[in-house]
Amino acid sequence: MNDRYGTDVLATNWRASKTPPPLEQEATADLVVEEASTGWCGAVTGIEGKTVQLEDRHGKRRVFPLGAGFLLEGKPVILVAPKKKTASGPARTASGSFAVADSRARVALPSRIYVEGRHDAELVEKVWGDDLRVEGVVVEYLGGIDDLAAIITDFAPTPKRKVGVLVDHLVPGSKESRIADAVMRGSHGGNVLVVGHPYIDVWQSVKPARVGLKQWPDIPRSIEWKKGICAALGLPNENQADIARAWQAILGRVRNFSDLEPAFLGRVEELIDFVTAPQHRSS
Repeated sequence: MNDRYGTDVLATNWRASKTPPPLEQEATADLVVEEASTGWCGAVTGIEGKTVQLEDRHGKRRVFPLGAGFLLEGKPVILVAPKKKTASGPARTASGSFAVADSRARVALPSRIYVEGRHDAELVEKVWGDDLRVEGVVVEYLGGIDDLAAIITDFAPTPKRKVGVLVDHLVPGSKESRIADAVMRGSHGGNVLVVGHPYIDVWQSVKPARVGLKQWPDIPRSIEWKKGICAALGLPNENQADIARAWQAILGRVRNFSDLEPAFLGRVEELIDFVTAPQHRSS
């Protein structure tokens, strides 16, 4: 006989939660998590015994027990101590390249890579510095690209003395795109490569999750961009020293190439390939 009232709800484990249990997450250095009961959000700065230390965006630190009660990108996780890793292959640099053992920096090539500002140069150095020293490539910063055409003329590039330039906010119709187009069409264009990323500033090339954001905020034109970003991060922004400290805090979150946006990574790799390409004897 069919039971027209359906099955007995008490016959199953109705008290059991249908929510899957949280997954384990290794508490690796710089991983950004939130301690659910207190709302404290910070990056992992150390593991000691059965505790984890988290540093928030203001540089303050707190220690919590490892285990359940943490959120990673809004999802519950169980923090566990990282497993000790054994060497399983050649070491890699921060850019992902195979490290060259016992290598010495080469004498600098005559070619150069120029970037717009100090922050660009520091980011390139942190991720690609080992590779650039092996190749003998020097990176210099311009302090803006308004005088790029004159700088290129003074440098006088040749097939054996190339120039690569990385430009911020290189988007159609921008001042930067007009300057870049003029340089590439100039008399030295064949020995110059100007590429760029779409970000207003190199800060945005760092993945926002590295600084505890879901995305970089839109800053009104009436507010200086870097000051607006500092305010969004809850950092002081009254003077240039505050801006410099904010950038060092952001740069400190960058571990390797995986923490940078592909639109930035690809352009730097393109410039390195351009200035280090084997030279062919001219006919």
